[in-house]
Amino acid sequence: MDDLDDLIDAAIDRAIAGLPAGFAGRLESVAIVVEDEPTPDQLESVGASGLYGLYQGVPRTRLSADAIAVPSKITIFKGPLARSARTPEAFGLAVEATVRHEIAHHFGISDDRLRELERHPGG
Repeated sequence: MDDLDDLIDAAIDRAIAGLPAGFAGRLESVAIVVEDEPTPDQLESVGASGLYGLYQGVPRTRLSADAIAVPSKITIFKGPLARSARTPEAFGLAVEATVRHEIAHHFGISDDRLRELERHPGG
């Protein structure tokens, strides 16, 4: 395992450990995987030219009350994150932020709402 893999594993663990109470336990149906680069199909699926991470699944907010949790997947893309980070610390922080961002999608929070929360923390 190379240094980046160790940094990614530690950052994923920190991101999950830092979730508000009750959220980490609701990730049982989510696989978090690491890939080197996004595929053209993954980029096209979200209309992006680049990706740090991708959530694929049914957000919990779209499940009915009696629905069983549907398996979901969060993919973290090592290459784009590594190219954007100037230091190992910056890389770890970027991975943590990406994991939290994709977990937010699992809980039904849109990109627009995430941007709003970044602009106005606590609101």
